[in-house]
Amino acid sequence: MIAFVRGEVAEVTLTSAVLEVGGVGLELMCTPNTLATLRPGHIATLPTSMVVREDSLTLFGFVDDDEKQVFELVQTASGVGPKLAQAMLAVLTPDAVRRAVAGDDVRTLTAVPGIGQKGAQRIILELKDRIGAPTSGGAPVRATVSEPWRDQVQQGLVGLGWSARDADKAIESVADQAGDRPDVAALLRSALRTLSRA
Repeated sequence: MIAFVRGEVAEVTLTSAVLEVGGVGLELMCTPNTLATLRPGHIATLPTSMVVREDSLTLFGFVDDDEKQVFELVQTASGVGPKLAQAMLAVLTPDAVRRAVAGDDVRTLTAVPGIGQKGAQRIILELKDRIGAPTSGGAPVRATVSEPWRDQVQQGLVGLGWSARDADKAIESVADQAGDRPDVAALLRSALRTLSRA
């Protein structure tokens, strides 16, 4: 079992990151939120979970141990594999998953692509006694986006002092400018112009 990987970020794609460890490039499948924290050329430490199949070894990387624990726990529910578990964490925070399960919130779980009404009910039934309480307060937070540029622009705006709500509104107003190859710096400038006009 590989518990974590620490190394220089060699590459970041839409679905994975490559970390160079001892001259070897390890590809880690990550959620958009995790990928948004990585910068090529910088050192990163990611908790990992290895999924072994007959024909493959896949390493999943996480922003923190909490995300890793929820990823591994939701897979104990029947019908939930690593891809679906990762999709859950791409759409919901670990605490949002806990709140949805604890509160019988089928609607929140069905917001995840690949989870239907029955699947959500099964996940709630099988995990309710084991998933634990949310680690922080607040209402269920659903990340409505899965494109890395959105997370990067939001982090930039929040870092400059704007509220997350204002940042989200600005991101929506510039989303049509993103195209196939988003220029994060240009989108951030456009979002700032939108906020300064508001």
